[in-house]
Amino acid sequence: MPGPLAGIRVLDLTRVLAGPWAAQNLADLGAEVIKVERPKNGDDSRAFGPPWLKDAAGRDTGESAYFACANRGKKSLTLDLAHPQGQAIARALAAKSDVLLENFKFGDLDRYGLGYDALRKLNPGLVYCSVTGFGHSGPWRERPGYDFMIQGMAGMMSVTGERDELPGGGPQKAGMPIADIMTGMYATVAVCAALAHRAKSGAGQHLDLALFDTQVAVLANQAANYLATGVSPGRLGNAHPNIVPYGAYRTADGAVIIACGNDNLFGKFCAVAGCSEFTGDARFSTNGKRVSNRSALDAIIGPLIERRTTREWVDALEAAGVPNGPINTLEQVFREPQAIARGLRLELRHPLAGIVPLVRSPMRFSTTPVQHDVPPPTLGQHTDEVLRELLEKNPSEIARLRAEGII
Repeated sequence: MPGPLAGIRVLDLTRVLAGPWAAQNLADLGAEVIKVERPKNGDDSRAFGPPWLKDAAGRDTGESAYFACANRGKKSLTLDLAHPQGQAIARALAAKSDVLLENFKFGDLDRYGLGYDALRKLNPGLVYCSVTGFGHSGPWRERPGYDFMIQGMAGMMSVTGERDELPGGGPQKAGMPIADIMTGMYATVAVCAALAHRAKSGAGQHLDLALFDTQVAVLANQAANYLATGVSPGRLGNAHPNIVPYGAYRTADGAVIIACGNDNLFGKFCAVAGCSEFTGDARFSTNGKRVSNRSALDAIIGPLIERRTTREWVDALEAAGVPNGPINTLEQVFREPQAIARGLRLELRHPLAGIVPLVRSPMRFSTTPVQHDVPPPTLGQHTDEVLRELLEKNPSEIARLRAEGII
């Protein structure tokens, strides 16, 4: 069966990560995605290496792993949007598309006649999704936005990292670009919702997604804790602000994550650890009391946990039904039997690398499964195909556009 978005065409004018991540999700779901890139250089992330994809002989291909992570399933069309003829081609493609994704600075595409107000006159059903650092309203709307700065400005780093008074303490960004990725995810949801609305009304609309808004939204319980109390949460390292014990603990040979999400699980943990008396201790009998007495409890159970190896704890806690796990490297992640069973490592044929390894989409459908057939494109790989098949341009026209540097 084709994917759930089969028959939907997406014009992808985005680059780097947040927008391309949304476009890749839509491609995974079956949409036809045409990625517009600058002639010669393409998406900025094509240069974000090393590491580079390797060919069969182990040589660098010049295709970055970063670009590959967010651009499978797409067709690459090179187009100079600063040139009037390039703008005309983009407008013609938008007129034949269901969705347009863009992450230009506020107002930039209006100068090219490619803003929402101009394109909706050509295509009233167009779902036009803008992804920017701060959105299309407010005093910061013209500021550029990058993941790292957004993590700092939107509060993520204020609750991430070890406590200031401990070794290594201080603010930390997440180990991956969470503001970009989550904005891409929200953009995916918004586009699908707008398509559902269009199916009923026939009308498209403008979607305004901002990295800043998204990063604040995904603070979730931490933001709610602040709004409920007026007190800004601090950094707790690997500890949880609302649940104890819930964190990473040293073992005899490494560390183990223990997640006692309720009083019943705490009791099971205590039985495994040989400290069942703590379930009746007035300081620890309920989760609320354990949160209030976090340091006292950690001081007691920490030495107990250090007496056994990580594997011993994992096996014992798993048998008792207590959520837990090791802290894996990525090498260990892809060797886990669960990762293998779920097919999380994906391999696609690639014109330069031969094989490109990627991570499979986590979206699973019983009737319209996600299709992984098309690798990340080389720069301009589909330019001729798109112009010929969608815009009915003949070989001489295409040759002229290429000679003039428009494609």
